[in-house]
Amino acid sequence: MDVVSQTAGHGPEHHTPEVAEIRELVDQLRRLVLTYKFGIDEVMTKISILRDEFRLMQNYNPVEHVGSRLKSLESIVAKCRRKGIPLTPDGVRQQMFDVAGVRVTCSFVSDLYKVRDMLTNQADLTVLEERDYIAHPKPNGYKSLHLIVQVPVYLSDRVEHVVVEIQLRTIAMDFWASLEHKIYYKYARDVPRHLTDSLKLAADVAASLDSSMERIHDEVKAIAGEAEPAEQRDSLLTPEEMLRNFWTAAKAEGDVLRTTRES
Repeated sequence: MDVVSQTAGHGPEHHTPEVAEIRELVDQLRRLVLTYKFGIDEVMTKISILRDEFRLMQNYNPVEHVGSRLKSLESIVAKCRRKGIPLTPDGVRQQMFDVAGVRVTCSFVSDLYKVRDMLTNQADLTVLEERDYIAHPKPNGYKSLHLIVQVPVYLSDRVEHVVVEIQLRTIAMDFWASLEHKIYYKYARDVPRHLTDSLKLAADVAASLDSSMERIHDEVKAIAGEAEPAEQRDSLLTPEEMLRNFWTAAKAEGDVLRTTRES
Protein backbone atom coordinates (compact mmCIF):
# COMPACT_ATOMS: atom_id res chain seq x y z
CA MET A 1 0.00 0.00 0.00
CA ASP A 2 1.46 3.37 -1.06
CA VAL A 3 0.56 5.50 1.94
CA VAL A 4 2.48 8.49 0.61
CA SER A 5 0.38 8.71 -2.55
CA GLN A 6 -2.83 8.12 -0.62
CA THR A 7 -2.18 10.83 1.96
CA ALA A 8 -0.85 13.36 -0.54
CA GLY A 9 -3.32 16.06 -1.45
CA HIS A 10 -5.14 16.08 1.92
CA GLY A 11 -4.05 19.53 2.99
CA PRO A 12 -3.59 23.00 1.62
CA GLU A 13 0.17 22.55 1.27
CA HIS A 14 0.01 19.01 -0.17
CA HIS A 15 2.52 17.94 2.45
CA THR A 16 4.26 14.64 1.71
CA PRO A 17 4.87 12.91 5.05
CA GLU A 18 8.25 11.62 6.13
CA VAL A 19 8.85 7.90 6.63
CA ALA A 20 8.47 8.23 10.41
CA GLU A 21 5.16 10.06 9.95
CA ILE A 22 3.90 7.35 7.62
CA ARG A 23 4.78 4.62 10.11
CA GLU A 24 3.08 6.49 12.94
CA LEU A 25 -0.04 7.02 10.83
CA VAL A 26 -0.17 3.35 9.83
CA ASP A 27 0.17 2.31 13.49
CA GLN A 28 -2.64 4.69 14.50
CA LEU A 29 -4.93 3.41 11.77
CA ARG A 30 -4.20 -0.21 12.65
CA ARG A 31 -5.11 0.48 16.28
CA LEU A 32 -8.25 2.22 15.06
CA VAL A 33 -9.27 -0.76 12.90
CA LEU A 34 -8.72 -3.03 15.91
CA THR A 35 -11.18 -0.99 17.99
CA TYR A 36 -13.76 -1.39 15.19
CA LYS A 37 -13.17 -5.14 15.31
CA PHE A 38 -13.86 -5.05 19.05
CA GLY A 39 -17.01 -3.01 18.38
CA ILE A 40 -18.23 -5.77 16.06
CA ASP A 41 -17.48 -8.34 18.78
CA GLU A 42 -19.59 -6.36 21.28
CA VAL A 43 -22.59 -6.18 18.94
CA MET A 44 -22.26 -9.85 17.93
CA THR A 45 -22.24 -10.84 21.61
CA LYS A 46 -25.41 -8.85 22.25
CA ILE A 47 -27.20 -10.53 19.35
CA SER A 48 -25.94 -13.97 20.39
CA ILE A 49 -27.31 -13.49 23.90
CA LEU A 50 -30.69 -12.36 22.59
CA ARG A 51 -30.85 -15.29 20.18
CA ASP A 52 -30.04 -17.83 22.90
CA GLU A 53 -32.54 -16.25 25.28
CA PHE A 54 -35.29 -16.54 22.69
CA ARG A 55 -34.37 -20.09 21.78
CA LEU A 56 -34.19 -21.36 25.36
CA MET A 57 -36.87 -19.31 27.11
CA GLN A 58 -39.46 -18.69 24.41
CA ASN A 59 -38.97 -21.69 22.13
CA TYR A 60 -38.58 -19.34 19.19
CA ASN A 61 -35.55 -17.93 17.43
CA PRO A 62 -36.14 -14.81 15.31
CA VAL A 63 -32.51 -14.67 14.14
CA GLU A 64 -31.60 -17.03 11.32
CA HIS A 65 -28.03 -15.88 10.69
CA VAL A 66 -25.54 -13.26 11.87
CA GLY A 67 -22.48 -12.12 9.92
CA SER A 68 -19.98 -9.30 10.15
CA ARG A 69 -17.71 -7.25 7.92
CA LEU A 70 -14.67 -5.12 8.78
CA LYS A 71 -13.11 -2.76 6.24
CA SER A 72 -9.44 -3.43 5.59
CA LEU A 73 -6.87 -0.70 6.08
CA GLU A 74 -6.41 -0.54 2.30
CA SER A 75 -10.17 -0.01 1.79
CA ILE A 76 -10.23 2.74 4.40
CA VAL A 77 -7.34 4.56 2.72
CA ALA A 78 -8.96 4.21 -0.71
CA LYS A 79 -12.31 5.56 0.51
CA CYS A 80 -10.64 8.49 2.26
CA ARG A 81 -8.95 9.45 -1.01
CA ARG A 82 -12.14 8.92 -3.03
CA LYS A 83 -14.40 10.87 -0.66
CA GLY A 84 -11.93 13.53 0.43
CA ILE A 85 -11.95 12.34 4.05
CA PRO A 86 -8.88 13.33 6.09
CA LEU A 87 -6.70 10.25 6.52
CA THR A 88 -6.49 10.51 10.28
CA PRO A 89 -8.12 8.51 13.09
CA ASP A 90 -10.42 11.45 13.88
CA GLY A 91 -11.29 11.90 10.21
CA VAL A 92 -12.30 8.25 9.88
CA ARG A 93 -14.27 8.28 13.14
CA GLN A 94 -16.22 11.39 12.22
CA GLN A 95 -16.92 10.82 8.53
CA MET A 96 -16.84 7.08 7.83
CA PHE A 97 -19.66 5.05 9.33
CA ASP A 98 -19.32 1.74 7.47
CA VAL A 99 -15.94 0.55 8.74
CA ALA A 100 -17.60 -2.01 11.00
CA GLY A 101 -20.75 -3.82 9.89
CA VAL A 102 -23.00 -6.52 11.30
CA ARG A 103 -25.75 -8.18 9.25
CA VAL A 104 -28.67 -9.93 10.91
CA THR A 105 -30.90 -12.17 8.80
CA CYS A 106 -34.38 -13.07 10.05
CA SER A 107 -37.22 -15.13 8.64
CA PHE A 108 -39.94 -12.50 8.81
CA VAL A 109 -40.25 -8.72 8.57
CA SER A 110 -41.83 -8.49 12.03
CA ASP A 111 -38.73 -10.21 13.45
CA LEU A 112 -36.52 -7.44 12.05
CA TYR A 113 -38.34 -4.80 14.05
CA LYS A 114 -38.43 -7.06 17.10
CA VAL A 115 -34.65 -7.48 17.04
CA ARG A 116 -34.26 -3.75 16.35
CA ASP A 117 -36.30 -2.88 19.43
CA MET A 118 -34.42 -5.31 21.66
CA LEU A 119 -31.06 -3.88 20.60
CA THR A 120 -31.98 -0.21 20.78
CA ASN A 121 -33.51 -0.67 24.25
CA GLN A 122 -30.11 -1.63 25.67
CA ALA A 123 -28.72 1.17 27.82
CA ASP A 124 -25.13 1.00 26.54
CA LEU A 125 -26.04 1.08 22.85
CA THR A 126 -26.70 4.51 21.33
CA VAL A 127 -28.58 4.83 18.04
CA LEU A 128 -27.03 7.57 15.93
CA GLU A 129 -29.20 7.03 12.86
CA GLU A 130 -31.89 4.69 11.57
CA ARG A 131 -32.71 4.18 7.89
CA ASP A 132 -35.86 2.18 7.22
CA TYR A 133 -35.56 0.98 3.64
CA ILE A 134 -38.40 -1.46 4.28
CA ALA A 135 -41.01 1.24 4.80
CA HIS A 136 -39.23 3.41 2.21
CA PRO A 137 -37.39 1.18 -0.31
CA LYS A 138 -34.68 2.57 -2.54
CA PRO A 139 -35.71 3.25 -6.18
CA ASN A 140 -33.95 0.08 -7.34
CA GLY A 141 -36.05 -2.03 -4.95
CA TYR A 142 -33.49 -2.45 -2.15
CA LYS A 143 -35.05 -3.19 1.23
CA SER A 144 -33.34 -3.43 4.59
CA LEU A 145 -33.38 -1.86 8.05
CA HIS A 146 -30.14 0.00 8.81
CA LEU A 147 -29.00 1.14 12.23
CA ILE A 148 -25.92 3.25 12.86
CA VAL A 149 -25.10 2.62 16.51
CA GLN A 150 -22.35 3.50 18.94
CA VAL A 151 -21.15 0.90 21.42
CA PRO A 152 -18.56 1.26 24.20
CA VAL A 153 -15.39 -0.85 23.94
CA TYR A 154 -13.45 -1.15 27.19
CA LEU A 155 -9.72 -1.26 26.53
CA SER A 156 -6.91 -1.56 29.06
CA ASP A 157 -6.35 2.20 29.32
CA ARG A 158 -9.53 3.83 27.98
CA VAL A 159 -13.04 3.44 26.67
CA GLU A 160 -13.60 3.80 22.92
CA HIS A 161 -17.11 4.55 21.64
CA VAL A 162 -17.15 2.67 18.35
CA VAL A 163 -19.62 3.18 15.49
CA VAL A 164 -21.07 0.00 13.99
CA GLU A 165 -23.57 -0.30 11.15
CA ILE A 166 -26.22 -3.00 11.69
CA GLN A 167 -28.22 -4.25 8.72
CA LEU A 168 -31.37 -6.28 9.38
CA ARG A 169 -32.85 -8.21 6.46
CA THR A 170 -35.16 -11.11 5.78
CA ILE A 171 -33.76 -14.10 3.91
CA ALA A 172 -35.47 -12.89 0.71
CA MET A 173 -34.08 -9.35 1.11
CA ASP A 174 -30.59 -10.69 1.71
CA PHE A 175 -30.72 -12.96 -1.34
CA TRP A 176 -31.85 -10.05 -3.52
CA ALA A 177 -29.19 -7.68 -2.14
CA SER A 178 -26.45 -10.25 -2.68
CA LEU A 179 -27.45 -10.72 -6.32
CA GLU A 180 -27.75 -6.96 -6.87
CA HIS A 181 -24.27 -6.39 -5.43
CA LYS A 182 -22.73 -9.03 -7.71
CA ILE A 183 -24.40 -7.53 -10.78
CA TYR A 184 -23.31 -3.96 -9.98
CA TYR A 185 -19.77 -5.17 -9.29
CA LYS A 186 -19.62 -7.09 -12.57
CA TYR A 187 -20.79 -4.10 -14.62
CA ALA A 188 -18.79 -1.52 -12.60
CA ARG A 189 -22.15 0.05 -11.59
CA ASP A 190 -23.07 0.69 -15.25
CA VAL A 191 -25.81 -1.95 -15.33
CA PRO A 192 -27.91 -2.38 -18.50
CA ARG A 193 -31.48 -1.09 -18.21
CA HIS A 194 -33.10 -4.48 -18.76
CA LEU A 195 -31.20 -5.89 -15.77
CA THR A 196 -32.16 -3.02 -13.46
CA ASP A 197 -35.79 -3.50 -14.52
CA SER A 198 -35.50 -7.22 -13.79
CA LEU A 199 -33.96 -6.50 -10.39
CA LYS A 200 -36.81 -4.15 -9.49
CA LEU A 201 -39.32 -6.81 -10.47
CA ALA A 202 -37.43 -9.40 -8.42
CA ALA A 203 -37.51 -7.03 -5.42
CA ASP A 204 -41.29 -6.80 -5.72
CA VAL A 205 -41.55 -10.58 -5.89
CA ALA A 206 -39.30 -10.94 -2.82
CA ALA A 207 -41.49 -8.49 -0.89
CA SER A 208 -44.59 -10.44 -1.89
CA LEU A 209 -42.91 -13.67 -0.75
CA ASP A 210 -42.04 -12.12 2.62
CA SER A 211 -45.63 -11.02 3.10
CA SER A 212 -47.09 -14.40 2.10
CA MET A 213 -44.71 -16.43 4.26
CA GLU A 214 -45.40 -14.28 7.33
CA ARG A 215 -49.15 -14.62 6.82
CA ILE A 216 -48.83 -18.41 6.59
CA HIS A 217 -46.57 -18.41 9.68
CA ASP A 218 -49.15 -16.41 11.67
CA GLU A 219 -52.00 -18.71 10.59
CA VAL A 220 -50.05 -21.82 11.63
CA LYS A 221 -49.34 -20.30 15.05
CA ALA A 222 -53.00 -19.36 15.47
CA ILE A 223 -54.14 -22.89 14.61
CA ALA A 224 -51.61 -24.50 16.94
CA GLY A 225 -52.38 -22.02 19.68
CA GLU A 226 -48.75 -21.77 20.70
CA ALA A 227 -45.42 -20.35 19.60
CA GLU A 228 -43.42 -22.13 16.95
CA PRO A 229 -40.94 -24.61 18.49
CA ALA A 230 -37.27 -23.83 18.11
CA GLU A 231 -35.60 -25.58 15.21
CA GLN A 232 -32.61 -26.64 17.24
CA ARG A 233 -32.87 -28.15 20.72
CA ASP A 234 -30.17 -29.33 23.05
CA SER A 235 -32.33 -32.36 23.79
CA LEU A 236 -35.41 -34.06 22.38
CA LEU A 237 -36.97 -33.77 25.85
CA THR A 238 -38.40 -30.64 27.37
CA PRO A 239 -36.91 -29.48 30.72
CA GLU A 240 -40.12 -30.60 32.46
CA GLU A 241 -39.81 -34.08 30.95
CA MET A 242 -36.16 -34.29 31.94
CA LEU A 243 -36.94 -33.39 35.57
CA ARG A 244 -39.91 -35.76 35.68
CA ASN A 245 -37.71 -38.60 34.37
CA PHE A 246 -34.98 -37.70 36.85
CA TRP A 247 -37.38 -37.82 39.80
CA THR A 248 -38.94 -41.08 38.57
CA ALA A 249 -35.50 -42.68 38.21
CA ALA A 250 -34.41 -41.39 41.63
CA LYS A 251 -37.56 -42.75 43.27
CA ALA A 252 -37.10 -46.14 41.61
CA GLU A 253 -33.48 -46.27 42.72
CA GLY A 254 -34.53 -45.39 46.28
CA ASP A 255 -37.15 -48.15 46.29
CA VAL A 256 -34.54 -50.67 45.14
CA LEU A 257 -32.12 -49.62 47.89
CA ARG A 258 -34.82 -49.89 50.59
CA THR A 259 -35.86 -53.34 49.35
CA THR A 260 -32.22 -54.48 49.38
CA ARG A 261 -31.72 -53.30 52.96
CA GLU A 262 -34.94 -54.95 54.16
CA SER A 263 -34.04 -58.27 52.61
